[in-house]
Amino acid sequence: MSSSSAPVPVRQTARASLLLLAYLAFISLGLPDGLLGVGWPSIRSEFTVPTEAVGLLLTSGTVGYLVSSVVAGFSIARLGVGWLLAGSTALASLALAGYAASPALPSMIGCALLLGLGSGAIDAGLNAYAADAFGPRHMNWMHACFGLGVAAGPMIMTTVLGADLAWRWGYGIVAAAQAVLALAFVLTVGIWTRRPPAPAAAVPVSAPPDGSTVAAAAVRSPESSPGETLPPGSSPAASLPAGAPPGAPVVGPVGEEAALAGGEPGLATEPRPAAPAAAEPVRIRETLTRPAVWFGAATFAVYVAVEVAAGLWAFLLLTTGRGMTPAAAGFCVSAYWGSLFLGRVAQGLLAERLGTRPVLLGGMVGMAVGSGLVAVPGPAWLAVTGLAVLGFAAAPVFPLLTLTTAERVGRRHADRAIGVQIAAAGLGGALIPSGFGVLIGRASVEALGPALLVASLVMLALHRASDRRGTAARRPGVRPDPAA
Repeated sequence: MSSSSAPVPVRQTARASLLLLAYLAFISLGLPDGLLGVGWPSIRSEFTVPTEAVGLLLTSGTVGYLVSSVVAGFSIARLGVGWLLAGSTALASLALAGYAASPALPSMIGCALLLGLGSGAIDAGLNAYAADAFGPRHMNWMHACFGLGVAAGPMIMTTVLGADLAWRWGYGIVAAAQAVLALAFVLTVGIWTRRPPAPAAAVPVSAPPDGSTVAAAAVRSPESSPGETLPPGSSPAASLPAGAPPGAPVVGPVGEEAALAGGEPGLATEPRPAAPAAAEPVRIRETLTRPAVWFGAATFAVYVAVEVAAGLWAFLLLTTGRGMTPAAAGFCVSAYWGSLFLGRVAQGLLAERLGTRPVLLGGMVGMAVGSGLVAVPGPAWLAVTGLAVLGFAAAPVFPLLTLTTAERVGRRHADRAIGVQIAAAGLGGALIPSGFGVLIGRASVEALGPALLVASLVMLALHRASDRRGTAARRPGVRPDPAA
């Protein structure tokens, strides 16, 4: 195959470097969350503040996270994902160093805002890049690494405090690790350049028998939104191998090149037409007026709310509502988070075999089943089983929703939509579980299960609404309403 007929793939070594950095970055995202839980009693004691003052840190960090995740989605095209990740990781390192050096709580609150700004941009930037460059397996594994970070944070702080060192050392260690990661992003800025878009479908596309140009209406550009077509007069002929006769199959990369580009080895793929010389920039208003963007954002918000609320209130349900001992209930809550991690590792492989759509839908349905088991009044083991089912089923939902964003909103809007989705996820995870707490306080802890079930069903409905456009676009001859 001539080099002109295939997209330029990311080299194996460069791809391995990007995957390693992506995994490490998601581990680093989870570390501060784990540090605070163990370190807060020592911090509160040193600063002589009440226990509930931790809410000030969390609120400040959430505000920064929401702002930066949205801004990052709209800034990737201008800054480049490499520089965005380098700058954001450096900012997170600076914020954690500020934690370690804070003389009082107010300065720590300011550092929490900076940490939120850095973390939100890392989250949105990496998710946007991975949705375009990585497959479902690595997308799931990348998010599983966040769980490793959350688990490692408490161990780092526990080790520090167990060695009779101040809590500041825990934050200093993680700040140093973040600084090294930021340097790694700086050194690899060049290889974070986006590769050509992944093929739309792994099927051969043949030219007409007479050798004429393929009808423009039958060829969809990977750069276009779902349902958009190449302009009249455009031809995928550039994708034909050199010297190919008229009527020969139009193919994309095969073998190793296809695997690196995101396709299946040995399968011919839909051509990637050359981008116009002067692509017209997509206006922000055009992205924000697409209903699929907001349905998708709402889906993320409700999903994260279910995940967080189950982990937050399960201990209370199992002890107060189902009569378990605190030690046993604590182990079961840990098992819930463990099932989320294991589910992402296992279902990343499953999604590559079965495809993202059935695994994503199965995960959402499984969340409803698990929530239903939690909602059924009965012995403690029934609720524990429901939590395990819920955690394992929820595992692939966030990464696969992110991975399929371009299918719902169009590739040109995907970066911005992912930024909005990440912000909505943070907002939903902060507000809705608090609402569950109000409901539990006014009713009883047994209200948790029904609330999780209702939220899971709402999430399914929202996903169906956001996915409708993509489904219509995949049907031959169907062109979705441009308003969506």
